[in-house]
Order: sequence, then C-alpha cells, then structure tokens
Amino acid sequence: MKAMRFHEYGDPGVLRYEDVEQPVAGPGQVLIRVAATSFNGVDGNIRAGFMQGPIPVTLPHTPGIDVSGTVEALGTGVTGLRVGDQVIGFLPMAGTGAAAEHVVAPAEVLAAAPASIALTDAAALPVVGLTAWQALFDHAKLTAGQRVLVNGAGGAVGDYAVQLAKRTGAYVIAAAGPRSIDRAKAAGADEVVDYTDTEVPAATTSVDVVLNLAPIEPARLAGLVNLVRAGGVVVNTTVWMPAPSDEQRGVRGIDLFVRSDAAQLSRLVALIDSGELRVDVAERVPLADLPAVHARAGAGELHGKVVITA
Repeated sequence: MKAMRFHEYGDPGVLRYEDVEQPVAGPGQVLIRVAATSFNGVDGNIRAGFMQGPIPVTLPHTPGIDVSGTVEALGTGVTGLRVGDQVIGFLPMAGTGAAAEHVVAPAEVLAAAPASIALTDAAALPVVGLTAWQALFDHAKLTAGQRVLVNGAGGAVGDYAVQLAKRTGAYVIAAAGPRSIDRAKAAGADEVVDYTDTEVPAATTSVDVVLNLAPIEPARLAGLVNLVRAGGVVVNTTVWMPAPSDEQRGVRGIDLFVRSDAAQLSRLVALIDSGELRVDVAERVPLADLPAVHARAGAGELHGKVVITA
C-alpha cells in the first residue's frame, strides 16, 4: 500500500510517499481502509522533531492522528464493530498514523462516522472537535448564561468552540483575524473582535471563561486573565506557554492536553447528524501532496481545516 512517512526529523522535504507493507489488525485492533486524515499543527511539530519528549514516535513514522474510513478487518476480541462500518477516530499520537491507504487503530478510540456528511470530510472532526469539547465542558464547565471569550476563533478548534458554546446557551465573544470574522459570525458568535485592529482586553468586558487557542505573546496571554471574573477560568491550548491564573480572585489557569474519547466523539457526531454542528473543510488534498501542506503550514499559509484524502 502507499503511505507518507519520514525516516528522519526535519523540514517537509523529509516526507516520502512510498510503498509499505499493509498492516494487520492485532488483538483489540481494527484495520481501516482510510478515506482521509487531516492536517493538525502537531503533525508538523512531530515531523520537525520538536515533540520527541512528549510524543516519542518510532522512525520511520507515518503522520496523521485523525482518521475516517471503513472497517476492513477485526482483530480478536473486538466487539461492537463490523466489517464495512464507517468510522472516525483520534489515533494514538505516538503510533502509526493515517496518512496511508490503510491503518490499524485500537477499537476503543473509534466512533461511527457521521451519516450526513462525506466520509472524507469526517476526518476534519476528531482532534479539533474533541479539543473544543474538552476545553469548554471538561475543564471550563461551561453552562448556559455564562460569558465566554474564544481567542483564536478563526481556526478549526475555534469554529467548533464557538458553535458548541453558543448551542449551550453561553454569550460568545470571538476574537479572530479579518479573514475569519464572517466565519465566526456564521458559527454563532454574539460579538466578534478583530484582534489585528483592536487589543482584545480593551474591546471586551468581563467573562466567565477565556479559551485561548492562539499562539500569542506571553504578555498578551497573561493579560487575558484580567478579563475573567472571580471564580472563572482560563483554558489554554498553547501548552508551551502555561495558562495564567489569579489565585487571589480564584481564577484558575488550565493547560489542555486533548485526549482521545470515543464517547465524546459520538456525541459530536450526533450533533452533526442533527444539524446542530457544522463541519467546515477548507481544502481536500490528495495524500501524495501532503509535503506541500506541511510546507504551507510552516509558512503560515493554511487557513481552515485541510483534509488529506487517501
């Protein structure tokens, strides 16, 4: 089968589109015929060698932690799935990824794919959808009537976060760049701040929750805590900068490390199929062109979620 792999860490040029042996599902595993994976920022960091400590992959490595596809074979002990099922999942980050024609996945990370969208587009959901869900509900404990600021609302996680927060009944303030303002409004934001034109703290009144998704300067991240009411929370996904807190006012700072969760993924799928959550795919790119996607990401030229079709 064909797969995209890198045999050494480095720039996007280390990615090779090559023939590899098709994997076999072991106990508790499922063989998936890949429809698509997607590009996530962590893919570029792993390839470049920046994540060797927290994510120790084995070389040669196939990237792609999102997967959508069709079950082709079941390993021993797998229940609840059948050959022919369409599934999605967030694969183990240090394991073999889905930038290939086939991948083996632990059965417990898989959920039924949405029935209302193309199977390829469903690969845009797992990692970013789970990040938004866990930030808002596992960590921030967001409830109806609260005010939430989503800083970096123009990205894929931000789009889901705005939609989910608005659906919950929160008042949503979205901070986004100029090219993403209309997208944030379409996602349901009550207010949209252009952070290239206005300092976010100056344009925003107090909130219960700040969700920071943007790689901003440390001083700007620290300043966001001043927007949070006493007893509120800052949830931060840019984990190389610790989330700020204010102990005197009881404002917690939480650094989010997204985890695979099939039950939560199934809840997101149900929202998609009921029309309550939109999946937005900016581009669909063939697997052979994945190095160009990595290069564009490194140059800051990717806008929106990019799906990689097998």
